[in-house]
Amino acid sequence: MQLTPTSTPPRLEIRNLRRRFGNRQVVDDVSLTLQSGRVTCLLGPSGCGKSTTLRMIAGVDMQDSGEIYVDGKLICDTVFRIPPERRQIGLMFQDFALFPHLSVSDNVAFGLKGSNDEKRARVEELLAKVNLGWAIDKYPHLLSGGEQQRIALARALAPRPRIMLMDEPFSGLDNRLRDGIRDETLAVLKEEDTAVLLVTHEPEEAMRMADEIALMRDGVIVQQGAPYNIYNAPKDKQAVAFFSDINVIRSVSNGALTDTPFGQFLTPGLADGAPVEIVIRPQHLKLDFDRDGKGPLPTPSDGVAARGLVTRARFMGNESLVEFKMDHDGSALKVTVPNVFLPKKDTPLWLTIRRDRCFVFPADA
Repeated sequence: MQLTPTSTPPRLEIRNLRRRFGNRQVVDDVSLTLQSGRVTCLLGPSGCGKSTTLRMIAGVDMQDSGEIYVDGKLICDTVFRIPPERRQIGLMFQDFALFPHLSVSDNVAFGLKGSNDEKRARVEELLAKVNLGWAIDKYPHLLSGGEQQRIALARALAPRPRIMLMDEPFSGLDNRLRDGIRDETLAVLKEEDTAVLLVTHEPEEAMRMADEIALMRDGVIVQQGAPYNIYNAPKDKQAVAFFSDINVIRSVSNGALTDTPFGQFLTPGLADGAPVEIVIRPQHLKLDFDRDGKGPLPTPSDGVAARGLVTRARFMGNESLVEFKMDHDGSALKVTVPNVFLPKKDTPLWLTIRRDRCFVFPADA
């Protein structure tokens, strides 16, 4: 699509990037745009092509085809290539790669141009933003992992990059520190109005940080949108499962409907006899304590409750996970219950289902 003269181009745009290693297509026709002041998370399992995409944007790897633009200007295709150091793109990785023989001040100033006074002013400005002004003359080995991560952020931001690429930058931090460090990092990046592309395999991190998530699988972006939309309107079963545990109820389509122990579900567009999978997260199954577990089973058309026997119950900290074997077909379902609820094995209980929280998909081939 052609931009009109008054349109503001995205800070970063990648078009149809492809990269193959041997017989494996690692990145396959990936397109993405980033806006200044916003965080986009490239989310997916290990080996799906996230880091390779990041490396091509940074210029440390070369795409087989496709184009990369910054502020509407071409910086790389398969013929023309601006070198990495001239792309105004910052990089942060899991290992902070601070220079151990340089002070914090010299680490942050590394690569800066200008007079010594100008460099010192920029260093002091950034260290104040990350609350480490007191460490300006210390050396990295005297700082904690979280403090070193914030120094790495300050160093990456020092040259005022238009774009920040972050590859699993928080995965080496202690879980107790991670949330605070992520929030501080996000605040600084927003204040600097930097366009951010964050690579992660952790859905919680993407949901916490991202303005937009690009879900990647097998070298392809399979779904893209705001975290709320990705979570609540997933494209397929794999997308649901990437963000949480799931239950799968299997059936077949018949007259645009499918029967389940919890009643009928609509299956528009599926042929009669087509296998169907109804996916629901454990927190959206509920225990029906108004039943005593001894009455007759409801028919599938009741759409109210189905009975199962407890196979295992575990306390998970702020909730309990209860597993069932369903009477209807022997299938296994998992339910999360707030607080402590640990029924004994083989206890019969009735389950109800949040139909508005179910996802109906054609079954995997």
